[in-house]
Amino acid sequence: MVKKKVLVTGGAGFIGGNFVQYMVKKYPQYDIYNLDLLTYAGDLTKHKEIENEENYHFLKADIADRDAIFALFETEKFDYVTHFAAESHVDRSITDPGIFVKTNVLGTQVLLDASKKIGVTKFVHVSTDEVYGELDFDPTTFFTEETPLEPNSPYSASKASSDLLVRAYHETYGLPMNITRCSNNYGPYHFPEKLIPLTISRVLNEEKVPVYGDGKNIRDWLHVIDHCAAIDLVLHEGVNGEVYNVGGHNERTNLEVVKTIMSTLGRSEDLIEFVADRLGHDKRYAIDPTKLEQLGWKPTYNFEKGIAQTIQWYLDNKDWWEQIISGEYQKYFEKQYTSKLQS
Repeated sequence: MVKKKVLVTGGAGFIGGNFVQYMVKKYPQYDIYNLDLLTYAGDLTKHKEIENEENYHFLKADIADRDAIFALFETEKFDYVTHFAAESHVDRSITDPGIFVKTNVLGTQVLLDASKKIGVTKFVHVSTDEVYGELDFDPTTFFTEETPLEPNSPYSASKASSDLLVRAYHETYGLPMNITRCSNNYGPYHFPEKLIPLTISRVLNEEKVPVYGDGKNIRDWLHVIDHCAAIDLVLHEGVNGEVYNVGGHNERTNLEVVKTIMSTLGRSEDLIEFVADRLGHDKRYAIDPTKLEQLGWKPTYNFEKGIAQTIQWYLDNKDWWEQIISGEYQKYFEKQYTSKLQS
């Protein structure tokens, strides 16, 4: 039997990395290809447990490198593409918007062109609720798949642009695709610059935790494993051409999240340090996932269960995030993979 080939772009990142592990373990009958450029947030140490599995393969490439991507697609003839690869940190997009356009927009176009050329079975584009802009604090309002796109940061604008490209390739060329838009993810292997792992690591080190503005901005939190299950379902059951929102119905202010972590770890709230607010900081995100639930998805984690598990994971895996903070993880690829790629 010929194995189906699933390409996961950005599989050394947080969400893509969890998805790679999820797919390798759940589908031994598939070959899972992890394609990543290994920029500052790309970490292969998280895959030590699966790197020797027969159905796991790592490919180092830039999604914006047309020649390299076309050569890979022509050689491997992927059946499915799940596209996670993106520059994703809003603060970095404010400082350097250009790299976000290059990776998130031009890189997506290259993948679409390559997918169209070989005729993939499905292209799943993993996007974000941030493309919808912001909601007010009315708890009865939610983003739906029909909400207009009104991105407010260079990051979310680049993601909205890539969403529209994916839609256009479906409408113009008939490329089979789905777009998913998720709320804020959390869980194992979250890069330490993001709110939850940043707070955990700094609290454990008795360091001040920066909180933007008054900390009242609200996010809907989604456990990364619930997100992986959603992508899996959309990949196999999603109606061609449709958009699906993935949300956890776990709204919390940023300050509530920080205080929950401090309370769980038994640390004083004196470690909180309010700092100048982020430029264009959206007030609130909240997703209505009804459409995806009708497809058969339900989240398994509420925030209380998920954050407790996540905090415990960081306590149990200090070696991982300490080497991320120190930058030592960046040496892993050279040590572990260079000789394999040269052979």
